[in-house]
Amino acid sequence: MSDRQLGIIALESYADRAKRINQILCGWRKEENFLIEAQCPRFASGEAKGVIGQSVRDKDIYILVDVCNNSLKYKMDGELNRMSPDDHYQDLKRVIAACNGKAERITVVMPFLYESRQHRKTGRESLDCAVMLKELEFLGVDNIVTFDAHDPRMQNVLPLNGIENISPALQFTQAFLTEYEDIQIDSDHLMFIAPDEGATERVVFFASIFGVNLGMFYKRRDYANIVDGTNPIIAHDFCGGSLEGMDAVIVDDMIASGGSIIDVCKQIKERGARRIFVFSTFGLFSGGFAKLDRAYEEGLFDRIFTTNLVYQKPELLEKEYYCSVSMNHYIAAIIDTLNKSKSMQNLTKPADRMKETINAYMRK
Repeated sequence: MSDRQLGIIALESYADRAKRINQILCGWRKEENFLIEAQCPRFASGEAKGVIGQSVRDKDIYILVDVCNNSLKYKMDGELNRMSPDDHYQDLKRVIAACNGKAERITVVMPFLYESRQHRKTGRESLDCAVMLKELEFLGVDNIVTFDAHDPRMQNVLPLNGIENISPALQFTQAFLTEYEDIQIDSDHLMFIAPDEGATERVVFFASIFGVNLGMFYKRRDYANIVDGTNPIIAHDFCGGSLEGMDAVIVDDMIASGGSIIDVCKQIKERGARRIFVFSTFGLFSGGFAKLDRAYEEGLFDRIFTTNLVYQKPELLEKEYYCSVSMNHYIAAIIDTLNKSKSMQNLTKPADRMKETINAYMRK
């Protein structure tokens, strides 16, 4: 085991999940506590500062933040403001600054990579994710742990620093095969589908491990107009074999408004699919649940699986069609592995464990 003394700092956005991760690590290591108290109190003007409750000198520090947690509010000029991703990111920088360069090593665990949707330039516009990564490098961050980055090429921004881009494919596989006992894993009964060309790599990985075929939708967009920050989708064109009588699994990195997923589900259903499941690492559901509720009632999909890597609205957890996939043990394992300076290969691409899970399921 490494001699590095472990310390975990959880911003308010990740406080509840961090307590569970701490409990898991304490159980594994027979320790009492790794959590270090930290706060970002605010002045009446809305300005803030980072405060750490105990020494971090010579410790291996892991800072956990959920930039998508929009349930938190703060007062400014007597009014309540909801915290945005920008607010969470600023608080992260404040806590890093409060460490005063005394920590031996700092790792930021940011499941949803801040501004990762703005991953490339298409005109006179900012490249916020790249700027964020360079800022963290300047602040002395040694490693960044994220999950299912929208564009893995963002790692190229910091070629000499560690960026671990973790796939939750194992947890989706385990949850899926636990929830359903009648899945026939072969090319005649199961297909993995990419809702757009950007999700192809994820789907290829799942399909190759499961040993089944894949399909892909191509998004045709209206590049002449911008609505809510993006070019609206005109249509989804499908590339793949017959879906008649098959179970289809759509794999994507996030569900935002849900409109794109619903359109894909509708087209898959029209092609004769038996059941439709959705795997999405981040369930943002920024457009509410009305459209998804209606789509479920119409039989357009059977189940949505998303992780607890980002804040989950209480209303979501009550949905009949929703299945939450916990990543707490995996994050604990990642922190434990990095702290002991062991290889991350089995955690970043868990192909062997997925195959073991599938083989055990098929032997039942």
